Amino acid sequence: MSNAIETRLDELGLTLPNAPAPAANYVPYVRTGNTLYVSGQISANADGFITGKVGADLTVEQGAAAAKSCALSLLAQVRAACDGDLTRLKRVVKLVGFVNSHGDFTDQPKVINGASDTMVEILGDAGRHARSAVSAGALPFNVAVEIEGIFEVE
Repeated sequence: MSNAIETRLDELGLTLPNAPAPAANYVPYVRTGNTLYVSGQISANADGFITGKVGADLTVEQGAAAAKSCALSLLAQVRAACDGDLTRLKRVVKLVGFVNSHGDFTDQPKVINGASDTMVEILGDAGRHARSAVSAGALPFNVAVEIEGIFEVE
């Protein structure tokens, strides 16, 4: 089914990955009413996990690219939760981003901007959201970024 979101993804040259399966004893998303809670999505691309500490192993720009990959995985989970119909996505409510970084690194917001900017670029005003961007001393599989999201769906 073609819709404005899929058209915009095509215009931007972006492809949503398949919705990643959970790596442990949890579900990828939970819907209650019109609110969809999507479990943390970790940074990955076609080559595998995007790993390392931002500010040491990766630049802020590389961290932002990792966050962008998380945003695409979040949208893939939303698509799965909406039975493949992204027209049911009404807005991004909140993102919570975790950046694998050392205690003296303070540019977490710049890293998570990679996800925030992607949501707005794809969804326009419906992509604007509340947000948290925090440091994590370590993340699963040594990934650079993990982001969870809350969405309004129909």
